[in-house]
Amino acid sequence: MALVQNGARAESAATRAKPPIRLFRNLMPKIASIPMIFTALVVFVGGTIWTIVYSFTSSGLLPRLDWAGLQQYERLWETRRWIVSIQNLAIYGICSLVLTLLLGFVLAALLDRKIRFEDAFRTIFLYPFALSFIVTGLIWQWILNPEFGIQGIVRGLGWESFNFDPLYNADIVMYGLLIAGLWQGTGLIMCIMLAGLRGIDEDIWKATRIDGIPTWKTYVFVIIPMMRPVFVTSVVLIASGIVKLYDLVVAMTAGGPGIASEVPAKYVMNNMFGGQNMGQGFAASTMMLLSVVIILVPWAYLEFGGRKRG
Repeated sequence: MALVQNGARAESAATRAKPPIRLFRNLMPKIASIPMIFTALVVFVGGTIWTIVYSFTSSGLLPRLDWAGLQQYERLWETRRWIVSIQNLAIYGICSLVLTLLLGFVLAALLDRKIRFEDAFRTIFLYPFALSFIVTGLIWQWILNPEFGIQGIVRGLGWESFNFDPLYNADIVMYGLLIAGLWQGTGLIMCIMLAGLRGIDEDIWKATRIDGIPTWKTYVFVIIPMMRPVFVTSVVLIASGIVKLYDLVVAMTAGGPGIASEVPAKYVMNNMFGGQNMGQGFAASTMMLLSVVIILVPWAYLEFGGRKRG
């Protein structure tokens, strides 16, 4: 009888020790994530598929399944406004990516030297990021106004030949937009870089000083390679802001002079709501999505595929 009882206790203990089914592990976090998963599947994935399907139709004011093949895409790439918008986004994107990373890292490196009033400087640099792009655009529209902005002030001081009106010059208008974009976005990248620098072990700096390695070489060959994940995060954030560039253009130039500052997002909005041509807007949106996929898929493969193989 005792043996039977001992066997029953052992079997009961083994049953209790048996690990739960994998599906029911961490059940509460999975339940909590259901709304987000549902939103991603229905809104994002569903909306993307819906946009791609209707980009092959001749939808006008309202979407309709009137199949038109590649007609919208052919018309899109024959439109000068679209070609100009792609060129403008490329100019703005390359300059913004390079300069934001460079300025953000330089500012972070300076603040990392334990300067006085660091908190005040960090707040000042980060504050523009709290503003919306509309507010930023209006501020810089006044600053760059040739009559009462920088040009007007300098000319009022006696330099009558001074010219600085990028928003009214079709050749450099995108660089005027770039100034406003850098002013708003550099502070966030600076804070991300500063957090990465603060995560570097102090012993590394001590070792490089003992070895007599110059500070700039330490940054280039030691610190920056160690901050690779920080740079990847920064690039993703900057790139997402570049692709959806719209508010800043509307607030500062409305796409002018002429179409000199047109961007893809504004082209989409104009066709879908202004031109009542949803098919053309869907085609332009699909091309924007395709450009993001072309950039992100190779990056994701190199970033995560190589790590998995390693």
